[in-house]
Amino acid sequence: MQLVDENLVGRFRRKHPDSASWLEKWLKVTRAADWRTIQDIKAVFPAVDGGVRVSSGETVTVFDVSGNKYRMIVTIIYEAQLVIILELLTHSEYSKNLWKERH
Repeated sequence: MQLVDENLVGRFRRKHPDSASWLEKWLKVTRAADWRTIQDIKAVFPAVDGGVRVSSGETVTVFDVSGNKYRMIVTIIYEAQLVIILELLTHSEYSKNLWKERH
């Protein structure tokens, strides 16, 4: 998979160092992946939700990061093998659902 906006991950890791190990693993696995469906992702990252609808009508995929402490919101274009990183949030930021309005 090709990653877009990977710099968001670096900034988040610096702000939340306890997420670094999980995010490094995610980056490594995702770069090497050939995901075609949400089931392919769930085989490696069971705590992922696909098809989450946002205000634009689009759907996004949400990963639980570091044992449910953080959330990463991405758009996945399977046909193009592309993962667009939209946001990384703390659990409390995510729970407010304001991110759904931004996408």
